[in-house]
Order: sequence, then C-alpha cells, then structure tokens
Amino acid sequence: MAITVSETGKRVAPVPGAAQTTWSRADLAGLIMSEANTIPAFLPMPDAHIAGFDLWDMWPVEQADGSLPRFDGAALWMVLTAPAQPDPDARHAIARIHLASERNGQWTLHQPVFPDGFTPGDREWSGSAVLDDARERLTVYFTAAGRRGSVAVTLEQRLFEARCRFQASEGSFILSDWSAPVESVVADGGDYMVANQITGTGGEIIGFRDPGFFRDPASGRTFLFLTGSCARSSSRWTGVIGVAEADGAAASGWRLLPPVLSAAGLNNELERPHMRVVDGRYYLFWSTQRKVFAAGGPSGPTGLYGAVAEGPLGPYTLLNGSGLVAGNPEQAPAQEYSWWVMNDLQVIGFADFPGVAAPAAITTAVQRRTGFAGHPAPFFRIALDGATSRVVRAGL
Repeated sequence: MAITVSETGKRVAPVPGAAQTTWSRADLAGLIMSEANTIPAFLPMPDAHIAGFDLWDMWPVEQADGSLPRFDGAALWMVLTAPAQPDPDARHAIARIHLASERNGQWTLHQPVFPDGFTPGDREWSGSAVLDDARERLTVYFTAAGRRGSVAVTLEQRLFEARCRFQASEGSFILSDWSAPVESVVADGGDYMVANQITGTGGEIIGFRDPGFFRDPASGRTFLFLTGSCARSSSRWTGVIGVAEADGAAASGWRLLPPVLSAAGLNNELERPHMRVVDGRYYLFWSTQRKVFAAGGPSGPTGLYGAVAEGPLGPYTLLNGSGLVAGNPEQAPAQEYSWWVMNDLQVIGFADFPGVAAPAAITTAVQRRTGFAGHPAPFFRIALDGATSRVVRAGL
C-alpha cells in the first residue's frame, strides 16, 4: 500500500481505493507452466458425486477472522447446486445454495440455505458466509441472479445479504428467523457496469457478483470484494475486482470504492475474489478461465490467480510475476475450477472435466453430461513467500 508522510513525519493513510493495479498482457508474456504452479492431476471420482445433483462453486462458513469453525470435526460449507439435468450447462439457470459438510475429505449434502421463494433472484449464485463468535448468528452474502417472478431467465446480477439464527446439533444444521434480504451495494455505472443483461455470450457476460467478506485484522475495517466489469473501458474484455467498505464494524451498510485490480483489455472474468493475510501481507485471490482472456494475445491457463499488497486496497504485486498461482494440468486443462483458498492455505475447487484432454471437442449435451464431474475436487495446498507462491502436492 502506498503510504505518504506528512510534514510532521507521521504516516498518512492512503486514499481508499486509490491504488488500482493493472493486470496486463505484458504480465503474462513470460509465464511458464511448472510443477510449482500446476495443480496435481486427478481422474474422475464417481464415489464423490452426490446422486441426483451437480455441485460447483463452494465456500466455507467462516468466522470474521477467517478461521474455520468445526462441528464434531466437520467443516460447514455452502455450495451451488442444481438437480442433474441432461445438459450440465443448464445448471446456472436453476442454481441454489445448499449447505454441505466435509470431514476428512468426505462430503455430505444438507438442505438449501434459504427457504423456498426467499431470495429476490430467480436463482442464487456465489458469495461468502460469516458465523459470529458465539456461533449463533450467520450472515450470508450472495449473488441474486435474475429476478423472482420474471418470465425470462436473465443475466442480471445483484449483491444481497441476509442473517439468520444458527444451530448445530448431531450433524444437522438449523437456519431460522431470517432477516429480509438487503441489497448490499449497487453498481454505480461509473466505475462498474450495471449487470442487467437480458442475454449474453458465455465469457462476455457483464459481472457484478461474488461478494467475498474480509475483515482486516490490523485495522478492523471490513470489506466486500466482488467480481465486476469496468465501465470506463471500450474493450470487450472488462474484468475488474471491485470492493466495498463497511460503514462501521457491524458491516450494516457498505460504500462502493473504485476497483482495486483491473484486467480491462486482458480478461473478462476475475471470479470469486477473496483475501487472506499471511505474515502481515494481504493476498488477493481470484479464478479465471483460459477462454476469457482477450483474443490475439497471451493468455494463462484456467486457474487460481493472485496478487499481494501491504494493505487490502493495494497497490498489488502479481504473484510470481504473472499472477498465476495454480493452473490446471496441461493434460486436463478444464480439470477443475472456481477455487477457494482457506486460512491454512488449503485450496479447493470443483471437479469440472477431469481427465479430459481436449475439452473444446466436447460440443453436445450428451458429451458434456458424460464428461462433467460436478463434485468437490481434491484439496491441495499452496505455500506463500512474499510475492512468490508454489503448489504443495499434499492436500489435507
């Protein structure tokens, strides 16, 4: 973070959101895949599949400091789910958030998080979840996609939050007494495009989604990082990571700030941004796919990317020079997607097309259904040392 010094010699806090970092084509020019930045390959795991359901984006229920509460040894997660369709691509139009629990690599799918008809969208997309220190109140930040009651399925995206009473007992979880969903923050049309498309082409959809909660342990300030689209760019590729700051420690209201990282001209989707603090440094992570890099230039693999700074608002230094932290193996370029880095630097994504060497050759619903895994991928770990990261082969 850029720090200025006043005439009295005292450090002066930077202007919030002023230190935007650019991710450019030049950053990818020297990218070379190696064991240090490649996710271990795995084959499809039929036993990991939840019968009748497709699962994809997932995030843990955490406490505000990023720690992971456990319940009889199990971690609690939220995951996007849909009843398995003949074409797995149809899942995005019927997505709901379910609870899931994980113990020693074994997953159990529980009930939907929200009551039927509760959310303002006609489906639910990704977010984050925070449990209070007493483990009695749960806040869920989520993306409401479309609008409930709409005749057409649209690509509109809005950010909401809702709170409930939380109880855990003998492997079951009870969510009750929900507060009405409140829109957390609204795209301003100045820094961020308004994500109100009726239709769109995959990979070029305007974004205002994926709220990721973060409380700064140094200052106590609270932020929501988000996937956005740059309103100031004339490029077809407009991806940014945006941020909003809470008005107070209670995070009862949010103030939208300018994006902290822009990939305008390079990439269209910097998805599911979230932050970890390691050794006093602030690590911002996001996921993206090879197919959403700009045509005619260098591109990275589908993978987990990241950057590091001295504070949550940057300026950031791309990890490993290119930003790539962990990419899919070359023999399975669509093996998994949508990663989440946990506080202990374990990483998980969902199994997409493991074992498939040429995903571009999959063009029909039958082929997609056959190849799509739709379950949690194996954990792996990363190690961080300043602006350098590496994949650690061991998982749990």
